[in-house]
Amino acid sequence: MNIRKLYADEQPPVELLLLADPSHQLVEEYLTRGECFVAEAGNGMVGVYVLLPTRPATVELVNVAVDEKFHGQGIGKQLVNHAVQTAKQLGFQTIEVGTGNAGIGQLALYQKCGFRIVGVDLDFFVRHYAEEIYENGIHCRDMIRMSQDL
Repeated sequence: MNIRKLYADEQPPVELLLLADPSHQLVEEYLTRGECFVAEAGNGMVGVYVLLPTRPATVELVNVAVDEKFHGQGIGKQLVNHAVQTAKQLGFQTIEVGTGNAGIGQLALYQKCGFRIVGVDLDFFVRHYAEEIYENGIHCRDMIRMSQDL
């Protein structure tokens, strides 16, 4: 598997990005401000993430998605670790990520990759998404904010 920055003349893998964020509007918005990286295996893209500078010396990992056919193969962990290393190489001092309260697998993944919970944005998904989101049979209402010093 190869992870690389999306080429300037290349269309982002919106279908993959929508797996991690169901809002087409939000995905399009942060794609214009962030840098998109893709994971390739075989003849196609199997994963994606976006790094979005938010404050001086801070970058946010706003979308990590893996094609459902490739779940359980460690690709998500490779993407997160690549994002951390890329943020370091770009000179950022802190990387942040937010994930839904119902994303049990995502919460475990980010902690395994060195992130720590630093806060909760109550009702984030209720405020920013028209349709209710459920994951693992749990209503996704709150965003769990996580951070890692680089």
